[in-house]
Amino acid sequence: MRRLHTEVAIVGAGWSGFRSISPDLSFREMMFEAATKAYTDAGIDPRRDLDGLVTAEEDFHEGIAISDEYVPDPMGAVLRSVHTIAGDGLQALAAGVMQIAAGAARIVAVESHSKASNVLNLDQITALAMDPVFQRPLEVHPVFIAGLECRRYLEVTRTPIECVAQVVVKNRRNALRNPRAAFPADLSLEDVLDSEPLAEPLTRAMAAAPADGCVVFVLARGDVARRLTDRAVWIRGLGWATDSYTLESRDWEGAAYLRRAAERAYEQAGIRNPRRAFDLVEVDDTFAYKELQHLEALGLCRPGEAGWWTAEGATEIGGELPVNPSGGCLGEGHLLDASGLARLLEAVLQLRGEAGPRQVPNARTALVASWRGLPTTTGAVAVLSREP
Repeated sequence: MRRLHTEVAIVGAGWSGFRSISPDLSFREMMFEAATKAYTDAGIDPRRDLDGLVTAEEDFHEGIAISDEYVPDPMGAVLRSVHTIAGDGLQALAAGVMQIAAGAARIVAVESHSKASNVLNLDQITALAMDPVFQRPLEVHPVFIAGLECRRYLEVTRTPIECVAQVVVKNRRNALRNPRAAFPADLSLEDVLDSEPLAEPLTRAMAAAPADGCVVFVLARGDVARRLTDRAVWIRGLGWATDSYTLESRDWEGAAYLRRAAERAYEQAGIRNPRRAFDLVEVDDTFAYKELQHLEALGLCRPGEAGWWTAEGATEIGGELPVNPSGGCLGEGHLLDASGLARLLEAVLQLRGEAGPRQVPNARTALVASWRGLPTTTGAVAVLSREP
């Protein structure tokens, strides 16, 4: 898919959470709360106006089979088409855009949620995604993959581990300005480097903790969006890609999946110099080194530059290019399949000038990038702007 021939915009946004634990809410109540906010924001009645629903969720995380059959009721989408994506929320966004571009719908809701606090054995569930013949029988903790990849990235790019720690310091400090964030903190480099070892060279503080939450967006065809709101955020480009699923044949140095996804999104949006094209970036930082690796894969800096760029303050709010002003996954918490939509939510609020004390002045364009998580090599990219 090259140029987006049909204009599609985000006309409504709603969320519930984010919190480290939510014993007072079911995932259905979180979906109802987020959907109600999104429909009110868009000015639509879902029973009258909604043509379809896309949800990103994974049965293993839900703990029940065919879990998407429980989605339409709390979303107000009974008897509407439901498209389920067993992937990240940005991939669900792409599915919603394609439904509108294909003429199958005028208005679509996109939803994803996390009830991670209900999952008692998340690491064991993650391990089930590993190759069942050669890797799963080893019964190793899946976080070792992140440790190996981080070590390889540091050696190849000659990036000091202190630069990885600086990502944590920045993002969790940004989260202090974000009322949605579950894990805001004012940390020092020593706090991060001296925290509990996780998977060498990673420490516990360099990994995002899981959180509960739900995010819902309302998408609309261009002419419908113009009738509904003057605060539409326009989707200019989308891309997604998957690298090798095996540990033996994947790229351990860069994030090839995100580089390929970005190439498609930039081509659609007509972007040739991404370093100068965006006012802010929201990118996956499930593990702190991933933010650096992803910035380089997105072409925002050359291999080996992201760490020094971060250490010099260029990615701070007020820096040359703010990265994760929301606090990212490290500050907001990791929302499992909804993590990509959490990154998208911050970008939408920033472009609408509604980000409060963390607002990037005069933000008009934003780049959002997601990663499916361990042990995958799947990522997605969205290019957004205030103008169509």
